Amino acid sequence: MKNWMFLFVAIISEVIATSALKSSEGFTVLVPLIIVAVGYSAAFYFLSLTLRAIPIGMAYAIWSGVGIALITLIGWIVFNQKLDMPAMAGILLIVAGVVVMYSFSDSVQG
Repeated sequence: MKNWMFLFVAIISEVIATSALKSSEGFTVLVPLIIVAVGYSAAFYFLSLTLRAIPIGMAYAIWSGVGIALITLIGWIVFNQKLDMPAMAGILLIVAGVVVMYSFSDSVQG
């Protein structure tokens, strides 16, 4: 269970860092730059803890899939970025893939 918590923290840290990356305006704004550095450092640290028990392919697939969905949601809500139907369908497929892997794959451990 704690390995999944580590993965959750890694995902949230990466999403926060990526969101701040947009606000850093090419690393020219200090506070978002600091959030980026701390967020990505935390994300990789907690991902490394996750990899003690969860296979790297599964952990990375879940990390990137959930991260893509969350970043897209933040882009839509916070940055007013529009999504068309193909984009929404693609993100839904990514989320469905993560759910299928987590629910049915014997490769997912931890």
